[in-house]
Amino acid sequence: MSDKLRVFLVDDHDLFRAGVRAEIGEHVELVGEADAVETAIELIRERVPEVVLLDVHLPGGGGRAVITAVRETHPEIRFLALSVSDAPEDVVDVVHAGARGYVTKSITSDELIAAIEKVATDDVVFSPKLAGFVLDAFTALDPGDVDDEWASLTAREREVLQHIARGYTYRETGETLFISVKTVESHVGSVLRKLQLTNRNELTRWAAKRELI
Repeated sequence: MSDKLRVFLVDDHDLFRAGVRAEIGEHVELVGEADAVETAIELIRERVPEVVLLDVHLPGGGGRAVITAVRETHPEIRFLALSVSDAPEDVVDVVHAGARGYVTKSITSDELIAAIEKVATDDVVFSPKLAGFVLDAFTALDPGDVDDEWASLTAREREVLQHIARGYTYRETGETLFISVKTVESHVGSVLRKLQLTNRNELTRWAAKRELI
């Protein structure tokens, strides 16, 4: 069994996909490709890669549509946007949808491999020019504008919710937030009661629908 990261590639340009295969194929296990939204959703769900390299502009709805649909059934899959576009609206759009990073197609092969590895460990990666767009967008976001349910949660409950929805275990969440596992469990219980949910899968879907992860 290969110990390489399982990667799926989504881009509507055949020549670009061929170039990516040539550059990173020896370093990762490419488990599939797609050139449009519906095909991408179907094959990603079937192959269940660890990381999806995703263009933001695609026939049939764009990269955001792929992320939103896949995260409903496979919230553990990580997305790294790889696009020629460096427009702020494109960056913010896919990050809101759940992408863990965004790099432009001017990236080198070594940088791309490193970005894939980081995203696979739930780290975030942005081309330097793009990081400011994301920071500005999320700094400007008022959680109270999301909806009344989100506004009903305490700041700590929101932090715990987002970690759990991103796939962190209770122990990992506690270590990241410097609180005990029991405290994490308590917060999760409170969040589920307030949101009238029954388990973490429902919580993940709730958070993904509101673009909070």
